[in-house]
Amino acid sequence: MNPLLLTDGYKTGHHQQYPKGTTLVYSNFTPRSNKYAPKGCNEVVVFGTQMVMQQLHEAFQNDFFSRPKEEVCGEMKRELSMYLGTDYDVSHFEALHDLGYLPICVKALSEGTKVPMKVPVLTIYNTHPDFYWITNYLETILSNLLWKPMTSATIAHQYRKVLTKWMEKTDKERAWFIDWQGHDFSMRGMDSVDAVISSGLGHLTSFLGSDSLPTIYGARKYYGATDMVCGSVNATEHSVMCAGGKEDEVDTFRRLLETYPTGILSVVSDTWDLWKVCTEHVVTLKEEIMARDGKLVIRPDSGDPVDIICGSESTLHTGSPEGKGVIELLWDVFGGTVNEQGYKVLDSHIGAIYGDSITIDRAEEICKRLEAKGFASTNIVLGVGSFTYQYNTRDTFGFAMKATYVEVNKPKFAGDFNPEGREIFKDPITDDGTKKSATGLLFVGKDDNLDIKLYDRVDWRTEGMGLLQTIYKDGQFENTTTLEEIRNRLK
Repeated sequence: MNPLLLTDGYKTGHHQQYPKGTTLVYSNFTPRSNKYAPKGCNEVVVFGTQMVMQQLHEAFQNDFFSRPKEEVCGEMKRELSMYLGTDYDVSHFEALHDLGYLPICVKALSEGTKVPMKVPVLTIYNTHPDFYWITNYLETILSNLLWKPMTSATIAHQYRKVLTKWMEKTDKERAWFIDWQGHDFSMRGMDSVDAVISSGLGHLTSFLGSDSLPTIYGARKYYGATDMVCGSVNATEHSVMCAGGKEDEVDTFRRLLETYPTGILSVVSDTWDLWKVCTEHVVTLKEEIMARDGKLVIRPDSGDPVDIICGSESTLHTGSPEGKGVIELLWDVFGGTVNEQGYKVLDSHIGAIYGDSITIDRAEEICKRLEAKGFASTNIVLGVGSFTYQYNTRDTFGFAMKATYVEVNKPKFAGDFNPEGREIFKDPITDDGTKKSATGLLFVGKDDNLDIKLYDRVDWRTEGMGLLQTIYKDGQFENTTTLEEIRNRLK
């Protein structure tokens, strides 16, 4: 696609609407509010800027600058003339093609940084006075591409914080388990493969477990990954269990155990009767399970996740399988150990995963209920799906890109270049303050408490001294990072 189409239609006339003599537009991309975010998400994880800039760079290099000017600019003239009902002048597009690169400077906070609301994560301005219009022409596509990886990375980190809190309380000996305790199952529910990559990589900033294979490609392409990106285990689905037949379900389990004599094997266990699996099948197969060099993971996939894992608190289910829940039922059969903190840890040959409709609140409640029953939170893996990662919008953290500074040439004599800086801002009287923007050039630094803070209305010298580092300028990448570095910063 011609990348000049990657914008809102109303942007196509803005080059004519700025004050005469405009030479520079400076904008920022900022999370403005966590009003609609999951509980506990008070900071945003910076992630995706390098990936998004590479996607934007490649779009312009491959589909604009590398194509004949007459072809790509002719396409824009034809389409926009019809779109706007006028003879659209494409001379500014032709000039950009002649230039041969995107004349912009993009600065961003280091990926893996956590920032409070209203602190810019990225700034952008044009580096050539003739192309003042390009800054906010790119607003739409930058916003389109960037809100999702940051949102998913932030939510993933909140999952990790919840799971880490309960691990520290109930099973410090297995701190390593946290890397694998949140597992990405979201691919089938995401709206595109591109969304799987951007959101799935966001998940991988906090976890190693994922079934979203396109993230491997994304990590290698955009973040220089050379080692293992993510991992998973051999696992069944309902079609496998159904194909074996309801009456022969225990034989299906046995066949699977024989097929995979070592390693972790996850078996979906609620195709018919989860409680029968947890009270009869595993008893029948106990000797074979315990003889394996590996772990059998029981996977429920329906019902209320909290009650299924931890047991129903309803008096109607007292003493029943429903009242005990999967973890206690497995303990009754296989036992395990009591760790130094006094919590039960299932035998290493058996475990459980739940991968349907998990939320941060449910993750918290599952860990809380397990702890109350004397079980370590690390007895369960939680599959995080599109219920978590797809039910979000740009408004989840109120992301917006707004201009806060422009320069307009005020010549004192013919041919003089004398740009005048103008600090600009928006503050709608009809808004609650969420949409109020910063003003002027921006500096992001740390205050006396080492908290990250925005300072606006600074000069160019100060603007260049903050935590915002140039990552892309005039077609060249700077200060690149890797997924491993991002993970380490976040931890």
